[in-house]
Amino acid sequence: MDEENQVYFVDSDKLPPKALERKHRLEQDPSFRTDPMKYMEGMQAIDSDIKDKVRAAMDHFDYDSYTAKDVQRALSCETCSIEDFKALLSPAAAPFLEQMARKAERATKDHFGNTVYIFTPLYIANYCQNYCIYCGFNCYNNIHRKKLSLEEVDHEMQVIAKSGMEEILILTGESRAYSDVEYIGEAVKIAKKYFRNIGIEIYPVNVDEYKYLHECGVDYVTVFQETYNPVKYETLHLMGRKRVWPYRFDAQERALMGGMRGAGFSALLGLDDFRKDALATALHVYYLNRKYPAAELSLSCPRLRPIVNNEKINPRDVGEKELCQILCAYRIFLPFAGITVSSRESASFRNGITKICATKISAGVSTGIGDHEEKYEGIQEEDAGDEQFEINDTRSLKQMYEDMEKGGLQPVLNDYIYV
Repeated sequence: MDEENQVYFVDSDKLPPKALERKHRLEQDPSFRTDPMKYMEGMQAIDSDIKDKVRAAMDHFDYDSYTAKDVQRALSCETCSIEDFKALLSPAAAPFLEQMARKAERATKDHFGNTVYIFTPLYIANYCQNYCIYCGFNCYNNIHRKKLSLEEVDHEMQVIAKSGMEEILILTGESRAYSDVEYIGEAVKIAKKYFRNIGIEIYPVNVDEYKYLHECGVDYVTVFQETYNPVKYETLHLMGRKRVWPYRFDAQERALMGGMRGAGFSALLGLDDFRKDALATALHVYYLNRKYPAAELSLSCPRLRPIVNNEKINPRDVGEKELCQILCAYRIFLPFAGITVSSRESASFRNGITKICATKISAGVSTGIGDHEEKYEGIQEEDAGDEQFEINDTRSLKQMYEDMEKGGLQPVLNDYIYV
């Protein structure tokens, strides 16, 4: 591996001169970066017009043009149209948050009853070959890198399974060199021994690779588009395969083509105009649902969180009221879709939003590598890899389960029976 490409395992303050020069040029000279709309070698392009539909809607979304009357009309309709959804995302909808919450709660009860699903993420590697300026795993960030051996993966999964957890989400940094598809597939095969439902959140891959991972045991794929605005996207993703906006956009559709049962979608709210990103995320789900009606689709709503070496990273303009408005609008527009609220949010917010519109929640969370012994049994592992971002809700599965029952909800660990 050449000197320039070693940046993701060399301390950032000890970069080789060529790598340090490259980092500075990437930051300061846009002409030095690759074209974010051009596919790189090995990336599969599929025939899909969903990208164009979503971009067009986002570009023409003038949310300041909506009035209280538009919001009232949207709330009075039995079925929420795209135009109604736009009104519910607008600033004009803020005074109607209580009415939105009541309507969202009714839709949630109609489609999901009183249940909330619980899962936990497991990060198995944090090596990354992308330079994304907001992410703790980015290749130039000076953090402790780690990749779990398959024996360590098995051990971590045993620890998690002992807690009673039945669904796991496997995550890696975006490095094919350190976390290739075969390694991820072997981790999934191990997960099948312990868990009923398995998701992955990895770098986007091609249809045949998603098919292979599905055959290994993956049920669903989650991909964050980060921001749907390709102009802003280019300024945030300066290097690596993640820089290619259209390839990332089509990841969920390639996963469904590869046989996956479900797919998760999200923008990272606060990177750009959160109202336009929320619109794009929901429309991405909406159009894929029309094309793949049997697929189980869900949305997440993460906001920016501080990362190692940068505690100042926080969401732009997205407070809890704005987040609640987005989630209620999601539920009203997409009553069939799952909504996941991650541990980036506070316990109090998550307790409240699960009573209104969220249907899935994480517990016993760690975004570090190889430290579930500490989370579940109180044992400190000194060589654990550094975390991707700081979490906000640190409750264990037991605590989460008890809190949900006290709140009148029905916690669900698994609702699939395999025969």
